[in-house]
Amino acid sequence: MQTKVKTLREAKNLTQTELAEKSGLSLRTIQRIESGNIPKGFTLKAIAKTLEIEPENLFPKEENIPIDRAKLINLSALSGLIIPFGGIIFPAILTYKTQDSLNRELGKSIICVQIILAFIISVLLILSPFIQHWFSIQFPLFLIPLIAFIIIKLWIVIKNGISLNKTNQLSIKLKSNFF
Repeated sequence: MQTKVKTLREAKNLTQTELAEKSGLSLRTIQRIESGNIPKGFTLKAIAKTLEIEPENLFPKEENIPIDRAKLINLSALSGLIIPFGGIIFPAILTYKTQDSLNRELGKSIICVQIILAFIISVLLILSPFIQHWFSIQFPLFLIPLIAFIIIKLWIVIKNGISLNKTNQLSIKLKSNFF
């Protein structure tokens, strides 16, 4: 998929090098912009001026960015049902590789929820044999938090998936400054 910058550059019969020279930016900056990075400040103004377009019309507004990546990040959290901590690792990799800020923020919120969930289940699984021993319970107590974990993880992913489809927002989220 071509970016608007590449389309406008090609319409003016400019190479990336020529656009870089005319705008006063580096060739690498032009390459990054054409690969999907969204410039800000001076860079945005310089490229818009060179391509003879208003800066606000050069890139889509945040609300117009598709959230398909956020849906994929949300769905990847289910990998934690198969691979230990996969519900954190795979969403983190996908979030790290995400270019636009809206999907990145949604990804961070998804990861925060998964971290809290993984922490709680880890503590409960560690404590369950001790509780089982102290109260002389014959039933394997670790099954209760394990089944609850599976149900809660499925519920969170499904609820967030439905919310992403309807409103482009997460219904279950945590705001974190970890990342």
